[in-house]
Amino acid sequence: MKRFVDLLNECLPEVEEIYPWDLDDQMKEGLDLLVVDVRELYEFDVMHIEDSINVPRGILESAAEWDYEETEPDLVQARDRYVVVACRSGNRSLLAARTLSFMGFKNVVNLKTGLRGWNDYELPLVDQTYLPVTIEEGDAYLANKVLPEQRRPKE
Repeated sequence: MKRFVDLLNECLPEVEEIYPWDLDDQMKEGLDLLVVDVRELYEFDVMHIEDSINVPRGILESAAEWDYEETEPDLVQARDRYVVVACRSGNRSLLAARTLSFMGFKNVVNLKTGLRGWNDYELPLVDQTYLPVTIEEGDAYLANKVLPEQRRPKE
C-alpha cells in the first residue's frame, strides 16, 4: 500500500520545483507565466497570489481540456506556456504539476513550500476582493492545523 508521502516522493524526480523568491523574480521580470492555484475555492477566496487562477485539484483534468463544464480557458491555452502550480504547502500542487505534465503541458513547475513559503518570504497575497492580506493573517490561515483526531493513534 502506498501512502501520501510515497506518492509525493514518486513525483519529486519528475517535477521541477521553484522557490517563492524565484517566482517573485520571474514575475518582476515580466515572464509570460500562469500561476495555477489548485486549492479549493474557499481557500483561494481567503488569500492567493495576485493574478493567479483557481483550478481546484479535484477538477484539474477536465479544467485543462475543452468541452467540459469545468473547462478553464486560460489553463487549456497554457500548454506551451510556463505554468507554476501552487497550493498551501506544495504537496497538492506537486501532484497536480505531474498530472499536467502527463496531459502534455510542456513547462510545468511546482511552487515548493507553496503559499506558506510565499507568505514566509513576505511576498504579497490578496483576498477575493484583491485587498492585501497581512503577513500575520497569512501566518494564521496557512499554519498547519492537524486536529487531535487526525493524528495517528498511539499503539
